Amino acid sequence: MTESMRRDRVRQLVVTASAVFMIIGTLFGIGVFGTRVEEASGGSLSATATLLAPAVRAFSIWSVIYTGLIAYVVWQWLPTKAASARARAIGWLASASMFLNATWLLVTQVGWLWVSVVVIGALVVTLGLLMQRLTATRAPGMGERIVVDGTFGLYLGWASVATAANITATLVASGVDPGGLIAELTAVAVIAVAAGIGVVLARVLNGRIGVAAAMAWGLFWIAVGRLTGEPASTITGVAAALAAVVVVASAAVVRTRRGSVRPLSTRTLAPARVRA
Repeated sequence: MTESMRRDRVRQLVVTASAVFMIIGTLFGIGVFGTRVEEASGGSLSATATLLAPAVRAFSIWSVIYTGLIAYVVWQWLPTKAASARARAIGWLASASMFLNATWLLVTQVGWLWVSVVVIGALVVTLGLLMQRLTATRAPGMGERIVVDGTFGLYLGWASVATAANITATLVASGVDPGGLIAELTAVAVIAVAAGIGVVLARVLNGRIGVAAAMAWGLFWIAVGRLTGEPASTITGVAAALAAVVVVASAAVVRTRRGSVRPLSTRTLAPARVRA
């Protein structure tokens, strides 16, 4: 076995171990071994805790993300992918993302909300770097685009919205809650920042559908939570709904512009006219 093959094998094993750790953390988060996330940390992360908490149904996206991550773990073991440039470029970052995922679930079990903010922030940075590397090289087939690019795009988009909700929940739990109109305007400001991040991600990542879809999903369910549940806030709900539209539209515009610019190699070059 060559040195490069050994490094590939170590990376594959670490990715797999991180996935196992993620599953263990998830079992705590859903209440099999510990307390469900929405009930942990004194209920600070429940769907009714703050103005930026998505409605309960929003969290069903995790089933899609987890399925994709498990598929990615299998994908990176395929003989044709083990030594591929893309597998090598993202393997360690993918492993770190799954490790951070489990760590977030475990620290919330013991109520360490400020630590959870640091962890989810590190998760978003990790996923951002990973998606940049995927964007630098095109996936060779549709299967890889779905399993790898699609999964980590959803992961990044959802984690970006979840970070805003996590920070807000932590501040409220720490006693920073102005209440009333000020709280609503602050929530709108945070949503505007989230929309801005969505626009930036669309530009940097060439309008990734997965990223935009997951961000829009999270923002949509924030809107649903505020317009139909507690705590009720029409202004926050409308702002979240508009932000979801902005994020999707930004990705669509970037993709449309990218598609309208043909590479030089595909253009028909007319012969230059010779002036008499």
